[in-house]
Amino acid sequence: MTRKAAALGTLLFLLAPATVAGLIPWWISGWRLGAPLLGLELGRWVGATLAVAGLALLLDCYARFVLQGFGTPAPVAPPSRLVVGGVYRHVRNPIYVAVTALIFGQGLLFANTALLAYAVLVWLVSHLFVLLYEEPDLRRRFPDDYPAYVAGVPRWIPRLTPWRGVRAARSPPPQ
Repeated sequence: MTRKAAALGTLLFLLAPATVAGLIPWWISGWRLGAPLLGLELGRWVGATLAVAGLALLLDCYARFVLQGFGTPAPVAPPSRLVVGGVYRHVRNPIYVAVTALIFGQGLLFANTALLAYAVLVWLVSHLFVLLYEEPDLRRRFPDDYPAYVAGVPRWIPRLTPWRGVRAARSPPPQ
């Protein structure tokens, strides 16, 4: 896949997290502020920080799929190279972490327990998708590099120091 095609596909696939972490939370909460959870205004600041960090992380991950992976995050047009740079050196599933942080952050910001419950549901569905589809697919597509990556980088809880193993899949970038 060319970089231009990867960029276009990735941009189109941005609709998926925009729906999951934007449109559905808006349907649930109307993005209206409720009384602070447990009466703690600090929760709003934590929520806003989580939401902004989640969005920044999501956009960084999507850019890495284009620039390093020569593909998209969409299962129908996956990267031709294993993406292991940037935040992927700290956690294996930063896109799902980012989306969950965005939703959980909105739940705290708007003090909406339904959004917090939805964040847990999104994480659970993501976890099952990772276990049942994504990890087996990556093991099949990158048999030389993915096992070392799994051994060095945790699935959900980021490691503090960056992993220094495989930099990218051994396959050359597409011409």
